[in-house]
Amino acid sequence: MSQSSPSSSTQAVPLDGVQGDVSAYARQGFGTPLPLKAPFGLLIIDFVNGFADPAVFGGGNIPQAIARTRSLLAHAREQGWPVAHSRIVFSDDDADTNIFCLKVPGMLTLKEDSPASAIVPELAPAQGEYVVRKSTPSAFCGTMLAPWLTQRGVQTLLVAGCVTSGCVRASVVDAMQAGFRPLVVSDCVGDRAIGPHEANLFDMAQKYAAVMPLAQALVDIEALPR
Repeated sequence: MSQSSPSSSTQAVPLDGVQGDVSAYARQGFGTPLPLKAPFGLLIIDFVNGFADPAVFGGGNIPQAIARTRSLLAHAREQGWPVAHSRIVFSDDDADTNIFCLKVPGMLTLKEDSPASAIVPELAPAQGEYVVRKSTPSAFCGTMLAPWLTQRGVQTLLVAGCVTSGCVRASVVDAMQAGFRPLVVSDCVGDRAIGPHEANLFDMAQKYAAVMPLAQALVDIEALPR
């Protein structure tokens, strides 16, 4: 039977990258802990070669996040959780060019057969794991991800991937709006700059998600009543 997590499941977020007085958040009731609830699923967002490469779309702490996500993915597979991966993929003839491409024209280089669009080998999807192809930041927008997770009974969705301030944040907001409980695994998400990474972890923890490092997430999940 699914149970809510104990109140110890709090958002452990570093505030080093958050500038100015943030006391208003607590005073106004933001940052309430989000209880975790089984069943669990895992979404790995855009950990593809292009975002792993600082010369293309990468940089910052993305390599460390990819390395840490290997342990998270292994745990999810051991537990039999539904696992989904996302890739940004545009058509070969650019017929699906959109506003995202106007802001970041290089996104159009991410084609189905482009090495830059391929998921990094160390996180390659296994049989039965869902690969979401998308052309906007959110892995939910215009895709079948929400129905796929719902069909498998997912209540709490662990989120890894990149970048924290872009596709991760957009997907977390949409996951919350679709009725899932997002759990952003803070050391399994990365960004090309640390300031946006930390600021967006803080903001997601205040409004949309539970946010904590992998070790704490596994402890809190294990503490749930069976």
